[in-house]
Amino acid sequence: MNSPQEFRRLFAAANRLRARGAAGALATIVRTAGSTYRRPGTSMLVGGDGSVTCPLAGGCPQNDLVLRARRVIETDVPEIARYDRDAGFDVLLEAGCGGELEVLIEPLSREQDFAFLDALAVLHERRARGFMATVFSRRGAVLPPHPQRLVASNGAAWHDIGDPSLRERVVDIGGGLRGEHVAVRRLSAGQASIDVLFEPLRPVHRLVIFGTNDGAAALARMAVGLGWSCVVADPSPDREANAMDGVDVLAATPETMRQSIGFDRDTSAVAMTHNLERDVRLLQALAGVPLAYLGVIGSRERVALIRARLPVAMDLHAPAGLDIGSETPEEIALAVAAEIIACSRARTAGSLAASALPIHP
Repeated sequence: MNSPQEFRRLFAAANRLRARGAAGALATIVRTAGSTYRRPGTSMLVGGDGSVTCPLAGGCPQNDLVLRARRVIETDVPEIARYDRDAGFDVLLEAGCGGELEVLIEPLSREQDFAFLDALAVLHERRARGFMATVFSRRGAVLPPHPQRLVASNGAAWHDIGDPSLRERVVDIGGGLRGEHVAVRRLSAGQASIDVLFEPLRPVHRLVIFGTNDGAAALARMAVGLGWSCVVADPSPDREANAMDGVDVLAATPETMRQSIGFDRDTSAVAMTHNLERDVRLLQALAGVPLAYLGVIGSRERVALIRARLPVAMDLHAPAGLDIGSETPEEIALAVAAEIIACSRARTAGSLAASALPIHP
């Protein structure tokens, strides 16, 4: 499934279709080879009028996918679209990308077709990690009459997989997968081979900002623009913080924040109070808390003073942000947000032009 922030947009669009009693189609990339616009597991929602939420490709592939999706809506029959040399439709090669795609397109017309999206939404609301398995093809054709799924987290699962033995194997494989990457597994089922797409699930990234000032406001706006969940915490938040759309504002001190905010490994935190004593207390209170990223704004001299007063060695990004020559609050926010993304994806944040690594790992 899409990134957590994209899922919220896709789910909202799907609910609008449901409210109108209208049908749609979900197009999901199940396999890729070479360079492609999006990675396996990414989904696009297409309405009967051709409207699109979360595009999968650029240029010709995107246009063809929409046409195929509208056909699926009309026929109520799922299909797999292949864009490669064998299919005679290697438009990505023609565009110079050198990539190939295999896309599952399925109708969303009955209430049960939306059920797995509801199960995913529950996990997002709980900020729970887990995995989703999509049983999508048998002998290269879409599993009749439609794909089947299992959504699992901490032992609890929703599913519409009818075969108990297949379901048990899916649970075992999904529970044993590690890392953040999508995987396709080919399982034997009787005399046939069945392809299953396994996707890790994680909650939307959350950013906790300590402090209310111009820099904190700029970083909060950046976080909202990226689709992150954003919390601003300050003992006495100012009016500007309370007025920011999409931002939760908490009147919290370093001593009370751990009770007020449920920190987890999908949460990043940045101290930018511009008060040395308060930043030290904040960081001391966060010692041992599992976080995706912890940063503090300030000069190298200020950072040295802070580090000297921390009780233990901490994985601290200080000064926070990438070295892009930032000066304004907005530029500093960009540098910090970019470093958070790089850390969460285990990237070095170097120039793409100077790197030989794949753009999409």
